[in-house]
Amino acid sequence: MNKIAVVPGSFDPITMGHLDIVKRASSIFDEVKVVVMNNSSKNPLFDVDERMALIAEVTRTIPNVTVDSFGGLLIDYAVEVNANAIIRGLRAVSDFEYEMQITSMNRFLNENIETLFMVSNNQYSFLSSSIVKEVAKYQGKISGLVPEAVEKALIGKFK
Repeated sequence: MNKIAVVPGSFDPITMGHLDIVKRASSIFDEVKVVVMNNSSKNPLFDVDERMALIAEVTRTIPNVTVDSFGGLLIDYAVEVNANAIIRGLRAVSDFEYEMQITSMNRFLNENIETLFMVSNNQYSFLSSSIVKEVAKYQGKISGLVPEAVEKALIGKFK
């Protein structure tokens, strides 16, 4: 039986921190599905197709990673793709409380799918898509914070 992990997020856009989590998950699981979730509380800069294309581009060299999108509950997606686990990245202790609430709800909805937390690499512990977009908006330096394809896409969005 293949071990399948889902790495969910809005990925608006994908950062080096996200990519680090995806790469690490890909070394543990047979299949990793990066799923772009539609978060109704956010106003995205990139549409879902753009985000999926950027993720596909920056993960193209990782053979066991695929990219998808889903508009419903994460746990329903995980069931649909026969996932064994949901991978959530944690940057700081402040992320834990929110992630714990989500994990508890997912566990309530389906106790057969585990949620695993991966602590962010220290060099990315401050990094978020929101902060990258803010810096890019004012033409600040974002190289090293996002893959090159994402950097180009951000520069294009803010021209």
